[in-house]
Amino acid sequence: MNEKKINSFVQFYPYYLSEHSKPGTKLLHFIGTLLVIINLIAFIFYFNFTYLMLAPISGYGFAWFSHFFIEKNKPATFKYPIYSLRADFVMFGHIILGKIKIFNN
Repeated sequence: MNEKKINSFVQFYPYYLSEHSKPGTKLLHFIGTLLVIINLIAFIFYFNFTYLMLAPISGYGFAWFSHFFIEKNKPATFKYPIYSLRADFVMFGHIILGKIKIFNN
């Protein structure tokens, strides 16, 4: 299979969005990213390393569950970890701003 190599975030983000086509996937990514943010804020506020450990567990846990059981594809994190992490936060922001709808109403 000759898969085109992605060399920039601008190239990656449309691919990322195509891998997140189902509402449940977007919703679980949104929840996971929100929990990452909450855990990072709690770590800064309380300086308790438990929150720091919970951040990636909650983020990846929700995201990977959605890929394996809802979207039924392989998470982009496995091939493009940095772009994927950035895209999680970009998509989160786009959902908050209404640029991306979780549920297509």
